[in-house]
Amino acid sequence: MPGLIGKKIGMTSVFSADGKNVPCTVIEAGPCVVTQIKTVETDGYTSIQLGFSDKKEKHTTKPELGHAKKAGVTPKRHLVEFKDFSGEFKLGDAITAVDVFGESDWVDVVGTSKGKGFQGVVKRHGFGGVGQATHGQHNRLRAPGSLGASSYPSKVVKGMRMAGRTGGDQVTMQNLQVLKVIPEHNLVLIKGSVPGAKGSIVIIKK
Repeated sequence: MPGLIGKKIGMTSVFSADGKNVPCTVIEAGPCVVTQIKTVETDGYTSIQLGFSDKKEKHTTKPELGHAKKAGVTPKRHLVEFKDFSGEFKLGDAITAVDVFGESDWVDVVGTSKGKGFQGVVKRHGFGGVGQATHGQHNRLRAPGSLGASSYPSKVVKGMRMAGRTGGDQVTMQNLQVLKVIPEHNLVLIKGSVPGAKGSIVIIKK
């Protein structure tokens, strides 16, 4: 299986073999169940859809309920497709962290970054600010500066970096190392930080 859906639990640190204290992120990876198997004959491509985290039936729409019953599983809150899988899977199969990941594996983690609200250009885009703090300047240090020429094209061009809502974007962290897998709790310890707040959903890809 190329990956799993998980939930970010938080951060901690572990000691490596040479005695170094290594920061790591704790992710509850699975158990995920197979809710759909797509094939070239029926869908034009091959993939496996996994479901994670149970959902109450009263909060589930009828199409979602029918989809889950067809697979013989309870309704799931999160559904994600994975391609390039190897091995045979059947509807309703449960996949755990230890089935997919091992210590010293390298993975990519996809998550949603923390939302930071409406921010200026210095925080949002890393602008240096305009000019100096002295010489008669007033309240211009964190301003964006010129937005373009006045004569031509006489408009603000599309894509101009300006103030606005920051965060809440899909972010992929590549080449992170799996430090430890705790199978009894389906926990994966990944070296370094992972995008998102505590309790947010992440996708771990091998």
